Amino acid sequence: MNAPLNHPLPLLELDVLRTFVAIAETGSFTLAANAVFRTPSAVSMQIKKLEETLGRALFTRDARSVSLTADGEILIGYARRLLAINREAVSKFVMPDIQGVVRLGSPDDYGERVLPDVLRRFAQSHPSVAVDVVIDQSSNLRRRMDDRELDITLMTCSGKVIPMDAEILLTEQIAWAGARGGCAHMREPLPVSLWEEGCAWRIRALDALSTSGRDYRIAYMSAHTSGQRSAILADLAVAPLPKSFIGEDLVILGPKDGLPELGTYNLVMIVRPDASAPVRAAADHIRATMEAFKENGRFALAA
Repeated sequence: MNAPLNHPLPLLELDVLRTFVAIAETGSFTLAANAVFRTPSAVSMQIKKLEETLGRALFTRDARSVSLTADGEILIGYARRLLAINREAVSKFVMPDIQGVVRLGSPDDYGERVLPDVLRRFAQSHPSVAVDVVIDQSSNLRRRMDDRELDITLMTCSGKVIPMDAEILLTEQIAWAGARGGCAHMREPLPVSLWEEGCAWRIRALDALSTSGRDYRIAYMSAHTSGQRSAILADLAVAPLPKSFIGEDLVILGPKDGLPELGTYNLVMIVRPDASAPVRAAADHIRATMEAFKENGRFALAA
C-alpha cells in the first residue's frame, strides 16, 4: 500500500489485530470467532477490512485450513507486539495492585501441553505477578501442597479417587497408544511403557491388564512424556495415554487389537483455601484454558 506523502497513514485497530492473531494461531475463522466472542461473519468482515486497509492478502484459504501469506507473516509479529504493548499499558491503570508470586505445580505432561498457554496469557494480563513452576509427579505435588510449598497445583487422578479439596477440570478417556503400522501390541508378553509409581494412567493400565489376564512386561518406564512417545514411535512398546495426547503419528489401540478398555482419568486442580488475589487469578486462567479445550478440542487459546 502506497499512501500519499501528505496523507496520514491509517491506524490499525487493536480489536481487528486481536482477531487476526486469533485466526493465525487457531488456523480457523470459526475457532477464532469463539476465542474473540464474535460471529464468524463478523470476523470475516474484520479481516476483509484489514486486508483492504493494507492492500495485501493476509491469509491463504482452502477447504480445510487457513494459513498466513508472506505479508501475513510480516504483520503477525507487529500485531503481537502492538497487543502486548496495549496490555502492558492498560494493566498499569486497570490492575496496578495485583502483584506478587504464584507457586504453581503441574505434572510433566500438562506442564508441557497446558502451562505454556496459561503462563503466556497470565503474563500478558498480570505482568506484575511472578510465577514459580514446579514439575513433579502428582503424588509429590499433593505432598508439596500439604506442606504449603505450593499455592496451586494440577494433578491427575484415576477413577473415583478425587481429593476432597480438588476441583475437577477435565474427565477424559485413556487409550492405548501404538506406533502407526506397528506390531508391539501383538507381542507376548505385551511390552508396556509406563510412568513411575503414582501415575493415574499407570494405575488404570495395570488394573485393566490384570483383570483381562493379558500377560505383559514393563519394557520402559519414564516420568516424561517425551520418553513415553519415543518408546511408542520406535514400536518398542505400547503405552496408556489420554486420547487428546494421541496425535496423527500414533494410533489408538483397543479390544479389536487384543487390549482392554482403560476407562477415564480426571485432571484436577487444588488451590490453597487462603489464596491471594494473584493465585485466584492464575486459577481462573487455568479454568479458562480447560473450558476452551472442552469446547474446541484444543489447548491453545488465542491471544
